[in-house]
Amino acid sequence: MSTRTYEAIAPLKLAFLGLGVMGYPMAGHLQRAGHAVTVYNRTASKAAAWVSDYGGSSAATPAEAAAGADIVFACVGNDDDLRSVVLGSSGAFAGMKPGAVFVDHTTASAEVARELFASALEQGLHFVDAPVSGGQAGAVNGALTVMCGGDAEPFAQIQPVALAFAKAVTRVGESGAGQLAKMVNQICIAGLVQGLAEAIAFGGKAGLDMKQVLDVIGKGAAQSWQMDNRGKTMVDGQFNFGFAVDWMRKDLGLVLDEARRNGARLPVTAVVDQFYADVQAAGGGRLDTSSLIKRLS
Repeated sequence: MSTRTYEAIAPLKLAFLGLGVMGYPMAGHLQRAGHAVTVYNRTASKAAAWVSDYGGSSAATPAEAAAGADIVFACVGNDDDLRSVVLGSSGAFAGMKPGAVFVDHTTASAEVARELFASALEQGLHFVDAPVSGGQAGAVNGALTVMCGGDAEPFAQIQPVALAFAKAVTRVGESGAGQLAKMVNQICIAGLVQGLAEAIAFGGKAGLDMKQVLDVIGKGAAQSWQMDNRGKTMVDGQFNFGFAVDWMRKDLGLVLDEARRNGARLPVTAVVDQFYADVQAAGGGRLDTSSLIKRLS
């Protein structure tokens, strides 16, 4: 568990919806930073376990969790999951007080972000799309990068609070811009992992000590987070590091849908998406994204 320290800010009443591998520690950081956090999770036993670990409280519905909260955070699976915790009589918007801010950390479409932003405004609420990068380790260690879209004033409200679980929280534009920035992030990662996989496979075939080679080239222009954190484990055939192929394919599906709308040409991304489909077809959907190298062995 992280032992990080927190900036002193006035305690707030918060809600957190969705306690998966990311949301569970993120909500924990908020509670440990001194806020009063109420959590909701579709599987109630997970919420009970969180309360046992961190304190705070749990609620039976998103609306009940959001009641009276200054800020409601969410980190769920996809567009439909997000709508299910936001909309309807038991959704968060139904329970939120006027002027409260909903912060969505789900990697979802820019389209659903804009839809919920508009719905929030109609109800006197605010909505910030705020997908994260840094994976499970970043969530546990409070070192995520958060890219946000939405109005400047609610962003200014949520930024110091979100720094409880992040090293950077940045507004990159209007509603939907956070999700679009996350798509840029995933495009970069897809190409990097494929390049790293090919390099390691090539070096192995050439008879090189690839751990030594990675140490050498990691000090030069080829260096990347993926090389530093996944290169040697790829050499060892270890693929148990949190961000699963199934999730990457979901994200790349969002990327390719958006590219069809805006006319961007993404030939490498489209090919790598199909390579990940091969890994899925071979039973590797729950392996982490560096398992792309398995196609080449």
